[in-house]
Amino acid sequence: EKADPQKTAFLLRKAWTLYSVTPLYGFRRARLRDYARLLGAFIAAEKQKGLAVEVGVELDIKVALSSLADIRGSELDQAALLVQLSSRSRGSSRNSEDKPVWWGWFCSVFGDELSENVPEHFTCLPLFLSHGAESYTALVGSWFQKTFDCCFRRLAISPLNLSWMAAMWAGCKLDRAASAVELVFSVPRLAQPLDISYAIHPEDAKALWDTVQKTPGEITQEEVDVFMDCLYAHFHRHFKIHLSAAKLVKVSTAIASAHCDGIVKILHSQYLPGVLKLLTELAISQIQ
Repeated sequence: EKADPQKTAFLLRKAWTLYSVTPLYGFRRARLRDYARLLGAFIAAEKQKGLAVEVGVELDIKVALSSLADIRGSELDQAALLVQLSSRSRGSSRNSEDKPVWWGWFCSVFGDELSENVPEHFTCLPLFLSHGAESYTALVGSWFQKTFDCCFRRLAISPLNLSWMAAMWAGCKLDRAASAVELVFSVPRLAQPLDISYAIHPEDAKALWDTVQKTPGEITQEEVDVFMDCLYAHFHRHFKIHLSAAKLVKVSTAIASAHCDGIVKILHSQYLPGVLKLLTELAISQIQ
């Protein structure tokens, strides 16, 4: 399904930190307003070092929970859940606009593999993405873990999965001019850190992928390996450096960028569902 670009525009061009989340127990979509009040009170109490805070009172941090119905892959998937924290300065008027300071959202895009095998009363939203201060991520994660008996874990991206992303995204068609495909490698066992950046013209990268891919719409590990080996061979021919001996740590394309630390930036609304499908698979594989 294609997500509505207007409703999902705020998800683009932000650096999102990835987490995998085990199924939420006892979560009810009809209680989002209650959850927002309780989470707001929890954050206020933690910020005041445990002092009791009455639920529902005016707080410096506002919490809003909402559903993003457009972001799911199949009817078995739950609609995405957006958590937004906003701040209001103490001196501002009640009618002043709140300023968003942190976003987090849970989603499942073609997460059928997990949702089909969980008992009743569990909600499967295995992928969590956050943007903002880590202190807020820790507070929100803590509240969700205590309230719904789930577990958050940082989701790293292996060099193997980064190479898949490079191949998949390099082969995507774009209507407008595309930016270069850039691969960043970290050279191991050196006294001083050394990164190698390898940029490929987007048309050249797509032409290479089109010669490698045997069946359009299907990708195999062998095809990804051939694609990367061709790039390595070209680099070695010019610079006499074996990139296969270094570690792939980042991939940047016109579709999205991804870092091995689990930080992703999605750049193109047309491919938002496809990127989230891949990230959902990674989150599920870590849970299982």
